Amino acid sequence: MTSRHPPVEDFANDFDHTDPAWVADPYPIWDDLRQRCPVAHSDRYGGTWLPVTHDLVSEVAYDHEHFTSRSVVVSARRPGPDDLPAPIGLSPPITSDPPFHSIVRRMLLPAFTPTPTAALEPFTRELCRELLRATEGRTTFDAALEYAQHIPVRVIVRYLGFRQEDADMFRSIIRLVLEEVDLPVEEREERFTEDAQIEDHIAHPRDDLTSFLLEAEIDGHKLPVEQVRGTMVLLMIAGIDTTWSAIGASLWHLAQHPEDRRRLATEPGLMDTALEELLRAYAPVTMARLVATDFDFHGHPFKEGDWLLLPFPAANRDPAVFENPGQVRLDRARNRHAAFGLGRHRCLGSNLARMELRVALEEWLARYPDFELSDPNAVTWSAGQVRGPRTLPVAILRNGS
Repeated sequence: MTSRHPPVEDFANDFDHTDPAWVADPYPIWDDLRQRCPVAHSDRYGGTWLPVTHDLVSEVAYDHEHFTSRSVVVSARRPGPDDLPAPIGLSPPITSDPPFHSIVRRMLLPAFTPTPTAALEPFTRELCRELLRATEGRTTFDAALEYAQHIPVRVIVRYLGFRQEDADMFRSIIRLVLEEVDLPVEEREERFTEDAQIEDHIAHPRDDLTSFLLEAEIDGHKLPVEQVRGTMVLLMIAGIDTTWSAIGASLWHLAQHPEDRRRLATEPGLMDTALEELLRAYAPVTMARLVATDFDFHGHPFKEGDWLLLPFPAANRDPAVFENPGQVRLDRARNRHAAFGLGRHRCLGSNLARMELRVALEEWLARYPDFELSDPNAVTWSAGQVRGPRTLPVAILRNGS
């Protein structure tokens, strides 16, 4: 995706997370900023800040006095308190502030424990095998378009109890919310549609996540339909594009590192540790906050309503915390990464994401243990706050038994 804004000349005072240089490779940008100015600023999007060290990212993530989660995606429209009133926000609990955040998160926890996640594993595994069977007999294909992108969207569709045919609609909503942030506000609002499946679930309850949300109660009261819809949008945003990106980035890495492919193929006990390292090195998610009140942040004059990008991927590449952070070590022992966020907003669906990533890699390596990029220059990456390969052409060198 090409940025609709002028190109950036100096990321320290004019950064843009949709700029082609950032989209192609943000890591050198963050390394440079970490040395020059660990808190960058831009006038774009109405004023945005960017801390790039682990300590500063962590400080913001745990500070609920000076920052609000009312909106977590930077765009041309900066919502004020009357647009998305705290503490609920548009997509609770990720857009909720204390104390409402803890109430909603506690209500949702039973749906994301290891038990319901494990129940989805057989479907996920068969889905991966189905997608891989569709590539049989071909020596080249796009691993992002034909494999990675389908797994999380169809798992979430299954979990919500929607039709599998709704997957394309889900993808279009996600692209609008996360990647097309530099579109005019009016165009974004016109293209955002809401799903009529809620009404169908009200009329015909069943055993799925949508019915769970419709039956859930807080203080003896069922959730308003608007809150149910907002939480479903959150699941689409937080559970689909992020995991698609993590799977794609992991395959991108393995396509270029035969020694890591061999280790995962011959050392199955390494998989869990390897997953955490791939998540650290290629963490897909950058969140956002709004400054809640004027205050001085390490010498920077933060103003109420300013955006702040919270780049967990940059925190994961901080050499002050991780030894040789630019190197992927599948057996890295000390690895308290921030791929799933930090603080009270840490990803509620981390169990589900880990399961999908593990199954996706296990099934891929079982069928295609030896592969490479067929055209490294043809790989493209998503713009915005979720980073992952959107085209990933691979060449199959050897099929599994």
